[in-house]
Amino acid sequence: MVNKKWFLYITEFFSGMSVMAIELGASRLLAPYFSSSQIVWTVIIGAIMIAMALGNLWGGRMADRDASPDRLYGRLLIVAVYVAAIPFVGKYVIAAVSLALAAFSAKGFLIWASLISCLLLFVYPLMLLGTVTPSLVKYTVNRLDESGKTVGELNALNTVGSIIGTFTPTFITIPAVGTAWTFLIFASILLIISLIYFLSVRKRLIRALAATLLAILFAVLSSFSTFALSTDGNVYEDESIYNYLQVTETDSYVALSTNVMFGVQSFTRKDGRLTGMYYDYALAAPRMAVGQKQDPNVLILGFGSGTYALSCRKYFPSAKVEGVEIDRKIIDLAYDRFFLPENDANIKVVEFDGRAYLRTAGKYDAVMVDAYRDITIPFSLSTVEFFKEVKEHLTPNGVVVINMNMRSQKENSINQYLCDTVASVFHHVYYADCEGNREVFAFSDPACRERLKNSAEGEDADFCDMMETVNERLHKYVPENRLLTDDKAPVELLGVRAIDELIEAEIGKYKKSFKGKSFSEILDSLQ
Repeated sequence: MVNKKWFLYITEFFSGMSVMAIELGASRLLAPYFSSSQIVWTVIIGAIMIAMALGNLWGGRMADRDASPDRLYGRLLIVAVYVAAIPFVGKYVIAAVSLALAAFSAKGFLIWASLISCLLLFVYPLMLLGTVTPSLVKYTVNRLDESGKTVGELNALNTVGSIIGTFTPTFITIPAVGTAWTFLIFASILLIISLIYFLSVRKRLIRALAATLLAILFAVLSSFSTFALSTDGNVYEDESIYNYLQVTETDSYVALSTNVMFGVQSFTRKDGRLTGMYYDYALAAPRMAVGQKQDPNVLILGFGSGTYALSCRKYFPSAKVEGVEIDRKIIDLAYDRFFLPENDANIKVVEFDGRAYLRTAGKYDAVMVDAYRDITIPFSLSTVEFFKEVKEHLTPNGVVVINMNMRSQKENSINQYLCDTVASVFHHVYYADCEGNREVFAFSDPACRERLKNSAEGEDADFCDMMETVNERLHKYVPENRLLTDDKAPVELLGVRAIDELIEAEIGKYKKSFKGKSFSEILDSLQ
């Protein structure tokens, strides 16, 4: 088979395709734990480029030392088994690396944890794939006067395969069957190519069979386990183009998580009462804008599963709510699992990018920005230019509320940058802390602050108590000049600092409780 040039070209094409598919799969595997921020993408791309460079060097030397293609296709067998194992073992490797790093230091946790996880899971198979091109050059170049043409053809096929391997996972396999099966599909392609070779030359058939059985075993194990670490009460797991999605349910609530390491992104109580979370605090925004008037127009950028929309409709019965959510599957979950009524004409949900939607939006009494998740903060929704656009779509007495889900006490924190940015656009900026979140309220009409203090006759008692709580916890923000702009918004680096601070605080609690205890006593306390 190696004498047939077309088979070697097919090998080159699918190896290039597999490299990009594994790279995109890597981003989805790491995202539930480390987000899909620019930092994580930098780590992935850097690690993969290192792997490919090492593979090119090693592959060239191996090809010069031993011209037999048996070694190349043997390496592809190893890649196939390794890649097939990733969906099953990946989450455990990531968890082990994260726990080990957190136990020693929180400094740069996200960068180091994602980098080490990426190195352990992806560098070796991608290094082996990096040996393909220099090896195939050795097998395909028969005449020196045609070497340039042959190398050019191989590189072109590798590039075309890489292009197809970029689009196929994103638009076809991941939305259709998920990341785990995307890994398994490309592992199967490499396995089939290797099997065809070894069957044609009738060599190493026992090894090929063993590799096939191992790959099948990992595929079966992956099909019986969740893609990411699961939580108690997990009733739904899926992936969209944008997110890993996990829904947990108990007798009292339903919750959506898109990042298992950093908590819950949407939460709804089955009895319809206040959640006790930041959504309740954010209800102060329409109250500040309209006071006792019961028909505010509300825009939600980052609609999620509709928790805030339902609360607005409950406590402001005539409210009109528009929600913007970029992820279609999250919108579907809002209707299917989070009790969002499909027949409520006063709740409109649009699948769109939040900032782009503002260009066609109308005027609103309240705008909620709820699109920040851990360090996955869209920089385009955090800049001076963005908040100027928001202000243009507010009524004169309108209020914008921003949910900041990372609270840092250090100087020059991400909270301060965001608040300074908001304060550069709005005259009045207040904040209220709610557990791990900070709700920031910004407006131009000074009367907004007074409207919050005045309760209306007949209002729900729990709602009135919550508004009183918000009023008591509101603090006026004193701005400096730390601004985020469309040109310069290092939200990922600022987010890393905040995460390090949060992890360090948690580690401190455990270290304090374990101090003076023996190893067996520590184990007993963890059980």
